[in-house]
Amino acid sequence: MYRLLPSALRNATQAGCSVKDVSARKILQNRLVRAFTAAKSYGSEASAQEDVPSPNEKDFKGHDMLAPFTAGWQSADVNPLVIAKSEGSYVYDVNGKKYLDALAGLWSTALGGNEPRLIEAALKQLNTLPFYHSFWNRSTKPTLDLASELLELFTARKMAKAFFTNSGSEANDTQVKLVWYYNNALGRPNKKKFIARSKSYHGSTLIAASLSGLPALHQKFDLPVPFILHTDCPHYWRFHQQGESEEEFSTRLAKNLENLILKEGPDTIAAFIAEPVIGAGGVITPPATYFAKVQAVLKKYDILLIADEVICAFGRLGTMFGCDKYGIKPDLVSIAKALSSAYIPIGAVLVSPEISDVIHSQSSKLGSFSHGFTYSGHPVACAVALETLKIYKERNIVEQVNKIAPRFQEGVKAFSDSPIVGEIRGTGLILGMEFTDNKSPNDPFPSEWGVGAYFAAQCQKRGMLIRFAGDNIMMSPPFIITPQEIDELVEIFGEALKATEERVAELKSQRK
Repeated sequence: MYRLLPSALRNATQAGCSVKDVSARKILQNRLVRAFTAAKSYGSEASAQEDVPSPNEKDFKGHDMLAPFTAGWQSADVNPLVIAKSEGSYVYDVNGKKYLDALAGLWSTALGGNEPRLIEAALKQLNTLPFYHSFWNRSTKPTLDLASELLELFTARKMAKAFFTNSGSEANDTQVKLVWYYNNALGRPNKKKFIARSKSYHGSTLIAASLSGLPALHQKFDLPVPFILHTDCPHYWRFHQQGESEEEFSTRLAKNLENLILKEGPDTIAAFIAEPVIGAGGVITPPATYFAKVQAVLKKYDILLIADEVICAFGRLGTMFGCDKYGIKPDLVSIAKALSSAYIPIGAVLVSPEISDVIHSQSSKLGSFSHGFTYSGHPVACAVALETLKIYKERNIVEQVNKIAPRFQEGVKAFSDSPIVGEIRGTGLILGMEFTDNKSPNDPFPSEWGVGAYFAAQCQKRGMLIRFAGDNIMMSPPFIITPQEIDELVEIFGEALKATEERVAELKSQRK
């Protein structure tokens, strides 16, 4: 735990305060709430809230929830950020403070808060049929209608079936079972390994987390499991060699992928999983020709391609799916998040004809595909998702994203010259920024400085919520964001960046 504590708490402890002493711990906890740094573990959404109004201390002496992606000491925070309502691109905390939600919840509330048509769709279905399952070839009309709609909407290649889950994590867990069933049906019992990419993230459940290329997620859960392999992260700025072009970088990564396959044995590799744009790993866009070269390798060795579209789908990149943008022809697709604009939990797997045909033809020999969830194809979730997709079509959401995206991308990238910014990268309505010293990928700031956490706290102080992960900053505003709201986003971003530059300068001067 000591390694996870912010510098303010560590310094106080070193000064002689024992964290075992109850009164001292309370003092340290209050200092912790206003610390300049927060959790250093990758992906933690810490509550670094210097001077940020929060609920009264008397109301929150810690809380009773075991929170996801949260350090234990954060759950004892007397000042958690508690969101009470949403409205368009904004959310409000329990004190009424207004925040521009520049992450769209968790990359997900594409239509913002309080879209009346989605609320009406849920209420109508609740009043008609609040629940029925989809086991044993029973189902509901919204479930079947949504399956048809998704197969029609996905045009990167023809898909044959849709399997419903409750989240992107469950979708990626389902992918593993589908692929194993498929290869068992074809008499290939050894073809079971999966290849993911470093810094990718494919969900929070056991198998999905194993697929993740984020080392911090593997530390305490006995992960990754043995059948998960990892290949290079396609981050050109960070990993290219001197003088190497993007296409040459892609060629090298494809060759490394092939070498990994040959080392393990092509007859043991079942599938390769990739996000079109890596999201939680730092918003990493693929270098030129990357997916074309990777797909050629996969085809050569009869390895399935799984497209993780959980973040990218339904317009985020300026195309309906990320596969459309990068010419990806997947065998399987995972979707979630914007599928219902996050109003109701729902995810799905799209299955190619080749795989669904094997499941159909071999099930009498191998047995049923015995996998599913009680809430698979929940009628209320499907009704809301259907209305969400209808809104995307009626409002031409892809065109809307393409109209607003340049203002967003250019507005934030105007700060690329900042001396503490290594790279700002993104496309459509998704963007990442990385803090480094000397503008070099090889010169990170000391982790105890908490530069990313400090920047996030400065944004929150000024009324904007973003995501930070170490010294990576990520944003993915709602698709409905207006030009005026983009301008507000850019203004707050600039103010927070200036404050962070001053903080870094102060820390550097103290180090001398």
